[in-house]
Amino acid sequence: MFGLKFLAIMRRDLKKLTRNPITLISVILMPIVYLVIIGNSFQGQLRHLPIVVVEQDHGLYARRIVEQLLALQAGPKTVDVTFEDDPGSAVNEVRDGLYKGVVVIPPDFSHDVAEGRIAEIGLFTDNVDSISSQTLEGVLDQAAATVRVAFVTAREPKLNDISLRPSWLFPYVDYDRSLIPGVIVMAIFMGSLMSGVFNWVMDKFMGVTECYLVTPLSRWDIAGGILASGVTVTSIGGILVLFLGLLITRGRILGGPTALLMLIGIIIISATGLLAMTFSMLGRAGHPRLVGTFSGFLNVILFFPSGAIYPVESFPPWLRTFARFNPETHSVSAIKQILFKGADFSAVSGDIGFLLIFMLLMLVLASVSFKRTL
Repeated sequence: MFGLKFLAIMRRDLKKLTRNPITLISVILMPIVYLVIIGNSFQGQLRHLPIVVVEQDHGLYARRIVEQLLALQAGPKTVDVTFEDDPGSAVNEVRDGLYKGVVVIPPDFSHDVAEGRIAEIGLFTDNVDSISSQTLEGVLDQAAATVRVAFVTAREPKLNDISLRPSWLFPYVDYDRSLIPGVIVMAIFMGSLMSGVFNWVMDKFMGVTECYLVTPLSRWDIAGGILASGVTVTSIGGILVLFLGLLITRGRILGGPTALLMLIGIIIISATGLLAMTFSMLGRAGHPRLVGTFSGFLNVILFFPSGAIYPVESFPPWLRTFARFNPETHSVSAIKQILFKGADFSAVSGDIGFLLIFMLLMLVLASVSFKRTL
């Protein structure tokens, strides 16, 4: 008798699960997606770090340094090398985030090596990305060491040295502080799930939304009110995380009040876009469980490829392409440049432009998908 009752309950619960195939599919699909996304977001050795080489000396030993960098580009693909003539322009491009570093080979480099003097190579890195900066210093040390053992000089051995002179373009940013942009974006994403679409689906599941049908409220009133509430809560949460992160890591905002206003604007735009995105994707869900299931899924596929933890340049090509259209990538990039580099509006205009277009597109999709019916 007990066995029959047990089987009856089991059969009923299995039927409920089979009527909700999305949950069943997610049990299998989500771990595979986690494996692919996370596995390709943390690949150990960095690759495809874009650098600029300013070769002011075209002598033998300068050419050997360049050959070593080109070998790293062709072999392990650690760097992607671009050549320029103006060191000032190259440094400015690193400041704007176009490259990770500038290698400057001074005019007398080969002559100093041949004469047995201490020859110096200049390296200017974007030290806000500390992982990439340390990798580039190691790469240049290896290249210099190869040149160092490739020749013999009649001078005193103690002078026979090639010195790498690394320089940071920005104030020191430790690892904990470098995570602040990613933590802000994560707070925005979590707030967009818990304050907007989750509340709507929960109200619909509890039958609260049926009350809207006997009121003169249009669907624009309902959707706009829910969205505005979510943006307010999520933006306040993101701003609080910004200040708490700076307080914990003892950091400060470079650029003063103007930079602070830009950061607040980016947080609001990002919150609005992500809220509208989650609403358009999950607004018609019939159970809060679906929102919870997909929240972890979306968090992984958006956060880890955003560049918050690992350089986007080192992703495989398909993931770099995805990151280029990932709104969290542009949010992290803009916040990082303003917060740590003191960048002005022109330096982050591309990221802000993308976020504005994304926000408008998601608002249109959310308005189309929202319905004022049972």
